[in-house]
This record gives sequence, C-alpha cells and structure tokens, in this order.
Amino acid sequence: MALSAVASNSYGLRSNALSSMETLAQSVSTIAPTSTPVVTIPLVCALAGNGTWLAYLLATTAILLVAVCISHYARHSASPGSLYTYVTMTLPPPLSAIAAWSLLLAYIATGSSVIGGFYHYANLLLHDASGHVTSAAMLAIIVTAISMAIAWRDVKVSARLMLWIEAVSVTLIVILVALVLFRHGAHLDRIQLHLSGVSGSGLRLGLVLALFSFVGFESATTLGAEARNPLTTIPRAVIQSAVLAGVFFIICSYTEVLGFRVLGQNLGESQAPMRVLARVAGAPVLAVLIDIGAVISLFACTLSCITAAARVLLLMSHNGLTHGGLRKTHSRFETPGRAILVTGIAAVAPAAILAARGASGFDVYGWLGSLATYGFIVAYALVSFALPRYLKDHGAASSVPRLLPATACIAMLLALVGNLYPVPEGPYGKLPYIYLAYLAAGMVWFFVSNRRQPQPA
Repeated sequence: MALSAVASNSYGLRSNALSSMETLAQSVSTIAPTSTPVVTIPLVCALAGNGTWLAYLLATTAILLVAVCISHYARHSASPGSLYTYVTMTLPPPLSAIAAWSLLLAYIATGSSVIGGFYHYANLLLHDASGHVTSAAMLAIIVTAISMAIAWRDVKVSARLMLWIEAVSVTLIVILVALVLFRHGAHLDRIQLHLSGVSGSGLRLGLVLALFSFVGFESATTLGAEARNPLTTIPRAVIQSAVLAGVFFIICSYTEVLGFRVLGQNLGESQAPMRVLARVAGAPVLAVLIDIGAVISLFACTLSCITAAARVLLLMSHNGLTHGGLRKTHSRFETPGRAILVTGIAAVAPAAILAARGASGFDVYGWLGSLATYGFIVAYALVSFALPRYLKDHGAASSVPRLLPATACIAMLLALVGNLYPVPEGPYGKLPYIYLAYLAAGMVWFFVSNRRQPQPA
C-alpha cells in the first residue's frame, strides 16, 4: 500500500495527528512495563526460580523475531487493522478472520487483565491510607469509564498521557533497581547465572508466562491511519518498544530475585514485591511511589488496550466481520466512538463480574492475561507465516532472510504448545476451551456474513 493510499484511507479517523513519540507511547503503554516488575515477574519466578532472568532473555529474543517481521509489514502498509490487515493482504479470508478475532480478543482480554491489577493495587493503597478497602467491581467500572472517555475524546491527548505515565513509573523502578544493585556490590549473582535449582519444565512454563509481559508491543500498528509518516514511525516504534521492554524486564527480573534472596523471602509468593525491594535498597518511600505508579500504569494500559481494540473492531466492521454500525466515527473528535463503547464494556464486564464474585486482582490478572496470550500468539504466528508471500508481492523478498519468518513462527507455535501441555490446573485449564469457543463463534459470524454479502477488497 503506497503512502498516498494510507493518507486517503483514514476510515474517518484523524490523519497525521500523532508524532513518532506518541506512536511509540501506544505500544509502550499496552506493554505496561511497570506492571511486569510488580505483578508478572513474581509469577514467572514461582515457576522458573533462578532462571527467571533467562526466561525473559529467551522471551525477548522470540519477541524480537516477531517484531522484525511486523516491522517489514509496517514499512509497506498502514491502517487501523494492525496485524489483521497484514494477514488479510496475503492469506485466505478464513485465516484472516482467525487473525482478526484473535487480535480483538487479545486486546480486550489484556484490558480485562490489567483492570484486575488496577483494583488490586488501588485497594492496597487505600488500605494503607485509611485502613479500609472499597468495592473492586466499582473500581473496575470507574477506571474503564475514565479510559473510554479519554479514548473517545482525543487520541492525541490519550497518547501523550500514556507516555508520561509510563515514563514516570519506569523511572522510579529503575532508581530502585539501581539502589539494590549498588548495595549488592560490583559482583555478579552466581546462583542465578548458574541456574541453581532450575528445572527444564519450570523454565519452559516461566518462558510462556514471560511472553505475556510483551504482548501488545505491536499495538502502534493500530494507529496507522492517525500517525505522521506511518511507514517510518510505526516500524521504528515496534522495534523500539520490544528492545526497551526486553532490556528493562531482564534487569528487573535479575534484581528482584537477588533482592528477595538477600532477605530470605520468596519472590514467587509476594503480592507487593517493590515494597520488599525498597527495604533492601534502604528507600521505603520509593515503595509507595512505585505502587502509585503501578496503579497509574495499569490505568494507562487499560486506556491503550481500549484504544487498540476499538481500531481493530472498526476495520473488522468495514470488512464485514462485525456489525456495520461499528464503523462510524465521531464527526468532531474523529474517534471510533461506538467501537470504543463496545470494547470498553467487553473489557470491564469479566473483570467486574469476577471481582463481585470475590476473585482477587492477581487472579483476574493471571486468568485473563493467559487468555489474551492465546490470541496474541496465534496472531503473531499467522503474521510471521504470511511474511514471505507478502514481501514477494511487494517486490521485497530479498530484504529478509528466509529463516527469519520461519523461526518466528516456530517460536510462537512452541509457546502455544507450552501453554497447552502439560494441561494447566484449575481455571487455567479451561482457558483454551474458552478461546476456542470464542473463535468458533467469530468464524460462524464470518461464514454467515460472507454468504450474505461479498467481502470488500
């Protein structure tokens, strides 16, 4: 797709509205880097132990393979449909529909997941301040309503807000990590580097969970109709977000395991790890500031997930995969108002219902985050698989080594197998069936709508 075509096919969205930094902010906020040290790394450590840093190193490598594949698409095409658009250009319509429904679920379920993390940390701060907590379901509804209002009002404002929120939160964590490493001295932690006590199965399962820390790194591609110079800024944002997040996660995982061992505590059982690290660093005030940053970061991730999901839903509507009314954009703000409403409700409903039934924020984060991972992995695998044909059609087949897309696709398939076998226990064992049921419903809609009317090119 030529750049002129990109500019003329904005789908009613505000074109040329976002700078390169604001485009990068979309991917960074969907990753929500602050949430990984405070929530995800302890879960990975419970599985991988002293191999937590290695799990994140391997996850970073796998994500970079996919990021390079996506960046090659983004140099030729820009639209609100993100990975769905790339697959549509190359693969048969049924596979394109699978990519679309998978990506939509991935963004919505990630939004639900971080809503759970939000009310966990919000109540933690409320308890510290007043000795009381409030309704988790009410907190879930409030954070979603505010996110929807910002996403509906102005995508430029929301992008800037997300960038500043994450910058402040990550800076606080970097300061804390630096203090912990400084107190430890200039020698390496040989127990971690020698992978003491690490099992192969634990490392494999930890790797799968570590991948969830990165999901959404490609969400800058959903701003293809709104970014300035999208064929340049979006590929750069995809690569930058993957690299920056990977380095940050590896250092944080190494430091957290080290800090908890100094105190003789178990990182895998901690629900507020930054408070423990603040004790090790001798800077308890940072613990409160980082908890506040975590709440704000999780809010930013809720906003970015709704922003991304709404744009995927908008393009799905244009292509006949969802109801035609969802393609309408606001005449003044040029945002997909109806799609924002639908995706916001879809994100908050499971989190609020589970909260009302007594589920903890950590449980909601883990359950819905794992569900989101299925959608992302399938979308990433399809995009990697389709890349060689896509480049051939654009006369750029020689620009990518042949093994790159194959390796990226295999890495995602191995991650999917790692999610399915051995069969997870408890609620996690039901998630594959929920994903398949959702996908089946989406495909039924696809085949029914495909019979009623021809698909647009």
